[in-house]
Amino acid sequence: MNLSGDFLVIGSGIAGLRAALSLAGAGEVIVLTKADPRESNTGYAQGGIAAALGPDDSPELHARDTIAAGDGLCEPAAVDVLVREGPRYVRELIEWGVAFDVDAEGRPALGREAAHSVRRVLHARDASGRELGRLLWSRVSTTPRIKVLDDALATQLLMSGGCCDGVAYVNTRGEQGLVRAGRTLLATGGAGQVFRETTNPAVATGDGLAMAARAGASIGDIEFVQFHPTALSVEGAPRFLLSEALRGEGARILNEAGEAFVARYEPAGDLASRDLVARAIVREVERTGSRVYLSMAHLDPDFIRRRFPTIAQACAHAGLDLTRDRIPVSPAAHYVMGGIDTDLDGRTSIPHLFAAGEVACTGVHGANRLASNSLLEGLVFGARAAEAMRGPIRAAALRHGEVVRHAPPQPEATQVPDEFAVRDLMWRDAGLLRARGSLERAVAQLERWAGAAEAARPARAGDHGFRRVGSLVTVGLLIARAALRREESRGGHFRTDFPALDDLHWKRHVSDVLTT
Repeated sequence: MNLSGDFLVIGSGIAGLRAALSLAGAGEVIVLTKADPRESNTGYAQGGIAAALGPDDSPELHARDTIAAGDGLCEPAAVDVLVREGPRYVRELIEWGVAFDVDAEGRPALGREAAHSVRRVLHARDASGRELGRLLWSRVSTTPRIKVLDDALATQLLMSGGCCDGVAYVNTRGEQGLVRAGRTLLATGGAGQVFRETTNPAVATGDGLAMAARAGASIGDIEFVQFHPTALSVEGAPRFLLSEALRGEGARILNEAGEAFVARYEPAGDLASRDLVARAIVREVERTGSRVYLSMAHLDPDFIRRRFPTIAQACAHAGLDLTRDRIPVSPAAHYVMGGIDTDLDGRTSIPHLFAAGEVACTGVHGANRLASNSLLEGLVFGARAAEAMRGPIRAAALRHGEVVRHAPPQPEATQVPDEFAVRDLMWRDAGLLRARGSLERAVAQLERWAGAAEAARPARAGDHGFRRVGSLVTVGLLIARAALRREESRGGHFRTDFPALDDLHWKRHVSDVLTT
């Protein structure tokens, strides 16, 4: 089925849905989503959404915390937009009826998470993303000028005269179609499934990022991947995220001997930034040869069950009691700080193509995202992208940085890998701890696989499994190349052979472009 509209939004997370609501006032909007419209990284966000609404908080303080977490690479203008506009858009959600938890006076109950200096995280128990998705979806589904096409996997951006004018897609039955639009927004979310161990849902395969890269869009800071320190680690159970809101309420990270060890590695202890806590856990496991745990046994069990019902249920399914048992944890890929380079209004290097949310890179997160800034980013920059899409088209004002150009993969008569092979390679050779030898090995293998995927693409256009693998290979190659190039350690990127921060040579953004 072929469709056309004024605006096309690809993705149904917070950025895409918020954008669609703004765009509906200016024309016909088509929302394309490859799964159930409610299935996205947004729905898996537990902790909440950060905004400077508390009496002891301010946008300036929120900005300082964001920049500190970003380890020297945050773009100040992007941070300023996030923290100053964020409270307005969060208040809008409250006016629309989002069910945030409230205190005894009826004000939003604010939680604290790692690297935040005050309590500023609004939450709906421990299913905040699900509540935000519910609210936005309820409004989108009743807005007459928005048409949702689900079960539609976007496969290729349509280009005309150097501009994007829509997308090709395929459904699970193998039926192919085109959607044409004057303006296209990529809001396809993250790419955690590139790694074997991840907290992301199965849909987070980096499809939008891969499509944009293959079309020649500029991809920035893609080496910076955040590995969440506390994912449930039980044999046979899903790698379920154990939000750092748990630690914000007093949970402790313990070794096998029951010792709280993180402070031995990081002065801020259990509430240090995610990258620091994740590496502290790895070091402790290497030191002791034993597992690491999260414990709330010293806290009020009734409070834990009320505050974290979803996490408690997930632990129960794994045979554990969150209120009294030590919960085995280990790091897992969680969030990609880099993505499609955009300006502060979502414009990309390709005319008529916009991006917002995790798939985009404004530089707001720098080298490491501050907890609960992701939902805020989608909300703020999704709305800003929509306003820009409604206006006249103009060139993107992308931040200045180094651009590295690569030849596109050449078709190669080798076997296309299965999904597990790609994810296992990335986890082993380009994961939490990186080094030259393993990264060179990863790049070489991924280049061969990219050539195999290119050769197979025409014959397997309707094959969902192939499309999934193709996205994983493309994004994996971008990450591995960038990680090999950056010879320092900063934020979510850690090189065991270059363990120090190197501001003299590497306090800069680098973007990758595939020549077309």
